[in-house]
This record gives sequence, C-alpha cells and structure tokens, in this order.
Amino acid sequence: MVRRLHDASVDLVGTSGWQFPAREPAEVVCHGDLAPYNVVFADGLPVGVIDFDTAHPAPRWWDVAYAVYCLAPFSPAFGTPEEQWRRARLFCAEYGCPGDGLVDRVLARLADMVRAIREDPAFHVQRAEEHDEHYLSHVDYIRASLAGLAYR
Repeated sequence: MVRRLHDASVDLVGTSGWQFPAREPAEVVCHGDLAPYNVVFADGLPVGVIDFDTAHPAPRWWDVAYAVYCLAPFSPAFGTPEEQWRRARLFCAEYGCPGDGLVDRVLARLADMVRAIREDPAFHVQRAEEHDEHYLSHVDYIRASLAGLAYR
C-alpha cells in the first residue's frame, strides 16, 4: 500500500504549497507519519491512510524507514530483535526496496523526529510530553539490539 501511495504521488513532487520543505532527493510525496494511528484497517488489513498534514516531497526511504519503525515495529515490546528485523525485511521486500542500510535510515529518521520535537514550535505538546525522550530510548534500543542484525 505504501508503494502504491508513493507511485501515485510522483506527478505531485514538483508542486508547491507543502507545510514542510522538500527533502532531497525528492522522489515521491511522502506521507511523513506512516504510523498505526494514521492507517485505516478493515478486517485486520490496511485499506487506507489518513492525516496528510506532514506530507511533502522526499526520498522514498524517508517514509519506508518510519513505517518500518512504527509498523514492523522496532520496539522492545514486539518480539525479539531477530523477529523485528525479519518483519522489516519482509516490509522492504513487499515495497520493492532492499533492506540494506535500513537501520541507519531509521536512526536518521528518528533523529529528525527528535530535532523537530525540540525545535519546531508546532510540536509544543510533544515537547511538553517528552516525546523526544521516547524516541531517544528507541534509538538506544535500535543501536543496542538491531544494528548488528542489519547486515546479516
């Protein structure tokens, strides 16, 4: 579904009016927040995506990295690191992209989330609720538990 969404957005990449600036290389319009709370499910299957306020032109991996982190997911509450990495590889295979470098891209994406929470005035609630610390704890988990698996 994410791949179809990206493929359908290619013609919109050069358009303007996005809330967030384009991220180079701007290949597709990324949703920017592909997490379970923005995916519509029917009978346990994803059927749609909502809440496009953070959509902007960006490389495909920008959405793929965050979607894997949120939907595979990379979290100590969801199985062993091996199981998480297996789900991540399956997600990437279904999307049609290699999993090489995925952990580094997830870490880059989370670093940008922390930066946005700390610097962007629009994230004042997330700042007050210390969402940045939540993401930083997941960064530590990913570095400790998943980085060694990414290149097997």
